[in-house]
Amino acid sequence: MVRIGARHRGEKRMSKVMIIGAGGVGNVVVQKVAQLPDVFTEIVLASRTLAKCDAIAQNIDRPIKTVAVDADKVPELVALLLREKPLLVINVALPYQDLTIMDACLEAGVHYMDTANYEPLETAKFEYSWQWAYQEKFAKAGLTALLGSGFDPGATNMFTAYLAKHYFDEIHELDIIDVNGGDHGYPFATNFNPEINIREVTAPCRHWQDGEFITTEAMSRKASFTCPEEVGTFNIYRMYHEELESLTQHYPTLRRAQFWMSFGESYLKHLEVLGNVGMTGIEAIDFQGTKIVPIQFLKALLPDPSTLGPRTHGRTCIGCVVTGIKDGVEKTLYLYQIKDHQDCYKEVGSQAISYTTGVPAMIGAKMIVQGHWQKPGVWNMEQMDPDLFMADLNLYGLPWHLVEMNDFNLDH
Repeated sequence: MVRIGARHRGEKRMSKVMIIGAGGVGNVVVQKVAQLPDVFTEIVLASRTLAKCDAIAQNIDRPIKTVAVDADKVPELVALLLREKPLLVINVALPYQDLTIMDACLEAGVHYMDTANYEPLETAKFEYSWQWAYQEKFAKAGLTALLGSGFDPGATNMFTAYLAKHYFDEIHELDIIDVNGGDHGYPFATNFNPEINIREVTAPCRHWQDGEFITTEAMSRKASFTCPEEVGTFNIYRMYHEELESLTQHYPTLRRAQFWMSFGESYLKHLEVLGNVGMTGIEAIDFQGTKIVPIQFLKALLPDPSTLGPRTHGRTCIGCVVTGIKDGVEKTLYLYQIKDHQDCYKEVGSQAISYTTGVPAMIGAKMIVQGHWQKPGVWNMEQMDPDLFMADLNLYGLPWHLVEMNDFNLDH
């Protein structure tokens, strides 16, 4: 095994990074990484489709090397990594490809990070078990693997860790609330990869209650939530999200943990009809002698999320409401971030969903490259110290706010 990072110890810190994935999030990551030439000295952008990489690179004011690679093929990835010798791979490809990219990083001696947990192609199952199984391999190799450095997961894990570190002796309840108050004008479109989005939304819900996960039907629990700063009042629905798995493991005092996301009535009605006619299915069917996966065919019909930037208006509001004990007194704090879709488009040509994922990815990479979070093994975000990350959110486009809540209640 070639230990690329080890070659440069004692020398000027090498901070060449390879970004795998050239979709909406990849575009944001490349642009934000390119804004910090003193931190990220060289950038390689790789994707199955070279034209997508080239289109992103054309909008960058500094040299970006673009290459084509099939992230499903470990030998091809290893050959590329050995040739380019990056310190870190930033994986913003599909979550189906997490394990092959991790395997390649191990073989080539490269640090790894992603924004979403591994998901088997044939099963809508969201859990960290497959990636946590790499703990010993990365530890023995002296390499860091950072999981879920997007917004949720990612920034929401850091929000929780920051509150637990500075404001509570114990945290008892956690509600992660993701509101997208934006409007793109389409009757039905998804703000990130349609296949991943629909699989996630239609999966059974799981929430943490008194030491175990409780499973309920998808979208069966609804509440109303009023966002601060006049973003608005929205219907939010309880669903499962992967950060609940790691946060409940790393904060054993949690008695209840839930994830909520806002959806409009048009989106839900379209999703219901599409589900009823089988268009959200993930198993291959025969169509005129050809095997097709319904949800992949549907993805081809829907607007590409990376094209939504110029027509999306409104703001996102994503945050964590934490209830716990400090010095024997119970209190509830809300740590949140609000982002305007058009502000994101003006800066990087993207809507806020891609932006709020891409900026934490850049910051997570920055933490590793600068040595703050270089720790051999496989780690979730909340296992790292949150302070520098939280400071960088304020510096690089995602300023956050903290307020105390006296009447928070989603039970009615």
